[in-house]
Amino acid sequence: MTASELYYLFTLAVYAGVDGMACIGLNLQFGVAGLVNFGFIIFQAAGAYAAAVLSMPPANGGFQQYVLGLQLPFPLPWLGGAAAGGLLAVPIGLIVLRRLRTDYQAISLLVLSVIANLVITNARPFLNGAAGLSLVPPPLTGLVDTATVGYQWLYIVLTAFCLAIVLIAANRIVYSPYGRTLRAMREREPAAAALGKNLVRLKMEMFVLGGVIAGLSGAILVGFIGVWAPATWLYPETIVLFAALIVGGRGNNLGALLGALLVPVGFEEATRFIPEFGPPGFIPAMQWVAIGLLIIGFLWFRPRGLLPEPRRVFAEDPAGGGAARAEETPRPGARGIGSAGPSTPLLRADRVARRFEGLRAVDDVSLDVFPGRITGLIGPNGAGKSTLLAVLAGTLPVSAGRILMDGQEVTRLPAYRRARRGLVRTFQLSSEFAQLTVLENLLVAAPAHPGDSLLGALRGTPYWWADELRLVGRARELLARFRMSAAESEYAGNLSGGQKRLVEIMRALMLMPRVLLLDEPMAGVHPSIVGEIASFLETLRENGLAILMVEHELSMVERLCDPVIVMAQGQVIGRGSMSALRRQRTIVEAYLAG
Repeated sequence: MTASELYYLFTLAVYAGVDGMACIGLNLQFGVAGLVNFGFIIFQAAGAYAAAVLSMPPANGGFQQYVLGLQLPFPLPWLGGAAAGGLLAVPIGLIVLRRLRTDYQAISLLVLSVIANLVITNARPFLNGAAGLSLVPPPLTGLVDTATVGYQWLYIVLTAFCLAIVLIAANRIVYSPYGRTLRAMREREPAAAALGKNLVRLKMEMFVLGGVIAGLSGAILVGFIGVWAPATWLYPETIVLFAALIVGGRGNNLGALLGALLVPVGFEEATRFIPEFGPPGFIPAMQWVAIGLLIIGFLWFRPRGLLPEPRRVFAEDPAGGGAARAEETPRPGARGIGSAGPSTPLLRADRVARRFEGLRAVDDVSLDVFPGRITGLIGPNGAGKSTLLAVLAGTLPVSAGRILMDGQEVTRLPAYRRARRGLVRTFQLSSEFAQLTVLENLLVAAPAHPGDSLLGALRGTPYWWADELRLVGRARELLARFRMSAAESEYAGNLSGGQKRLVEIMRALMLMPRVLLLDEPMAGVHPSIVGEIASFLETLRENGLAILMVEHELSMVERLCDPVIVMAQGQVIGRGSMSALRRQRTIVEAYLAG
């Protein structure tokens, strides 16, 4: 093997490691957390530039112009590159992730990558403009001979070591309760927030961590090739990484590595051996066409990739005692009712209104929800019932009025903070986490799990596994009560409509709520199960839980609810027992006659 052939193989190995790290970082953001970061290449470029200027000598008026030039020893430039990627992610994330919805976030990051490239290209004194940086010294310059084959092997080992660290950290995140929460956020953000998950914090953590990994990959790459210019980090490079994830398998770190080997390394390198034909630039142009067709083909025929995200299945009786411990855990609704007594409302809406561009969906509504009671909320379609529940839970902000829980105002609290106080809702339409199993859907809702944080996940399985076993037992107890044990390892998205509704109710109960807002819990449920749900709700009522229930099945409302509140056109038009409401002509004409 000639020296040039050997160097080519070394280059492929380093590129494979760099692309593997980048794909893992993007997989944490896109495949696991659902962040569509079309500006990922910005953070890799930031790491490369930072590592370059930290390792290069001062410019001193030479042919290159750049800031810093600190000539720091290895590994400080690599660490600085990782830090630069993470630090750059902080202000971008605070602006983009906090203020914009998901689709706008993707567009904004794409535009930002184009703007950043243009700025660096035209700001020559900053990082030498379009010419870029060259003569970047390799790591360990002055300590070892960097021109030898042995040094090339050393560089591969250092790259592999960094890749291993990134992979271990990513696996700890993905296969932890924290990773489960990230996947739940990916599936349905409103439902995750209603379970007490701080979506902004989760997104920021993954955005910054992805930036750190991207910055490290850029630092390693620039140390190997010795040059970095704006032409090397155009936005299509991010599309290649997305293609790698789609081919390899989103949500699976091994799939991300496989995709990195097949697309950025294998596919792109294979096209270099195609003989030149056609007009100038035809082969590079067709390469992008081929990558586009590759993305479309996999999305159409194999949308989950070559190595799909694995299904998480728990042992029948983990550690031989999950079921026994379940009996020792508190019952749903057993967190207590605070200072509220049976005659004191636990949840109060005081002249609450919600407007949509002039439409008063909820108009000056006041109501009280008491512990140990099920308050019914009925009315025709479009009356504003579901909107009122969303406002009470914090999913929608109020336009006017106040909301109090246990005497304390929660009007301005976001949904996740209300959920952590015990105010939990279900949704009118099924809101299961489709690509999580039934058991995982319940476990997502478990409060105060030590593994449900970034630091807890990075500490590893021994830190949180005991709590996981206990919570699995609690979840299985609920599944048994609702006769869903046989479906615990099924993907929730594959269930029937009634089963999805049951999963949502059980998930809310896993949070041990103090106030439960139920939006049509009987809708789509088989008649044989409706009675069991009603019996279970009666048990929860006896345990002191405060429940506000929207329901169209009036026989169940009559059985379970007292008082009952009637809404029409956003306003409360009556309240009392069902028997009393049936005697009021205006209410019968508005709703009950139908």
